[in-house]
Amino acid sequence: MALDPALRQQILDSVEAGFAEQLAFTQALIRFPSLRGAEHACQDFVYRALRDRGFAMDRFAMDRDAITAHPGGGPWSAEHSDAPIVVGLHHPRQETGRSLILQAHVDVVPTGPADMWGHAPFDPVVEGDWLYGRGGADMKAGHAANIFCLDALRRIGLQPAATVLVQSVVEEESTGNGALMTHLRGYKADAVLIPEPEEEMLVRANVGVLWFQVEVRGLPVHVREMGRGANAIDAAWRVVGELRALEEEWNAAKAGREHFAEIEHPINLNIGKIEGGDWASSVPGWCRIDCRIGLYPGIDAGVAAREISERVARFARGDGFMGNNPPVVTFNGFHAEGYVQPPGSEAEAVLARAHQAATGQALRSFMTPGYLDTRVYALYDRVPSLCYGPISENIHGFDERVSLASVKRITGAMALFVAEWCGVEPVSPG
Repeated sequence: MALDPALRQQILDSVEAGFAEQLAFTQALIRFPSLRGAEHACQDFVYRALRDRGFAMDRFAMDRDAITAHPGGGPWSAEHSDAPIVVGLHHPRQETGRSLILQAHVDVVPTGPADMWGHAPFDPVVEGDWLYGRGGADMKAGHAANIFCLDALRRIGLQPAATVLVQSVVEEESTGNGALMTHLRGYKADAVLIPEPEEEMLVRANVGVLWFQVEVRGLPVHVREMGRGANAIDAAWRVVGELRALEEEWNAAKAGREHFAEIEHPINLNIGKIEGGDWASSVPGWCRIDCRIGLYPGIDAGVAAREISERVARFARGDGFMGNNPPVVTFNGFHAEGYVQPPGSEAEAVLARAHQAATGQALRSFMTPGYLDTRVYALYDRVPSLCYGPISENIHGFDERVSLASVKRITGAMALFVAEWCGVEPVSPG
């Protein structure tokens, strides 16, 4: 049942009243340089914030064996974070509504050269409508919105009349294992909402993602005799050319795929890192490239990984040098399948009403060709999994920023969504 208009306005007014505090909280989150493996302090901050609000708390490590055994688990590596997962649990006086997971990640991607930023990457500067800082858009503004949409209800004496789990995870930017660990821990709800920076739209479809590394060995000699050697960097770039051909074949397969057929280039291969060689005057004897490629929903990640390995091996057999020195392909991160969120769920209808009330606009949906943790809940819990969040610019780039007006709007929409989806009751005493 749609919310009473008077209550709806009261909730939106409460979001407005708490927004200065919400902004300060978001800025505090941004100040933590919570790069992969360095999220501990930020997770402690989140833990205290939830505990102080009266949530029952759970903090736990990832179970490597359980993740490795799961088909959606990303391979472990030396770089894998050992920071904990944090979950705050709200239990109502009486369970009369529908339960909900509000999830966000605290890990952020590297900043790149600091001198290419207009402000220090972890200095959360506000200029006009924009809040700058690495991870502010992706996704600490959404993380704060998870907490402050509930604060907005509490400020007017209300709380969800259903179980709400506020989940703070890591490894979203590299494996997706943090979200998977909450699933393996047994946490489940009737719906999931993740406020990633999605331009105030609902993600309808999302690609899967594979990370892999290709290592090529060469034959080092002095450059005066380079014709006798074999340049591993040159060989690696020949492999890149073959991977680009594979990428184009996968893009050609978009025909007939709903949500993808009209996208110009839905499958993106990124050569994200390259390193090799030891000396400018020596023919390089080694080169490693780190790659990321997308997958259509319904494509098994294991099948796609085998296709990549076999494609590189077949190409190497026809190469004059690599035929006797085959490259090694290692899968070292995301091993995630994509998903489609079917239209027509009651959760989506509730979000659409909340969005309309908070923004004055109809809710739109779209396909995004990047990884989202929503895949865990859509694929393995099979519940409505809504990814919806604020307007942003330059995520993963220099001068990452998020629109504060948009953050306020989506926080209002989230508070309205919680109130209608979960129902409300008077705040518990004490």
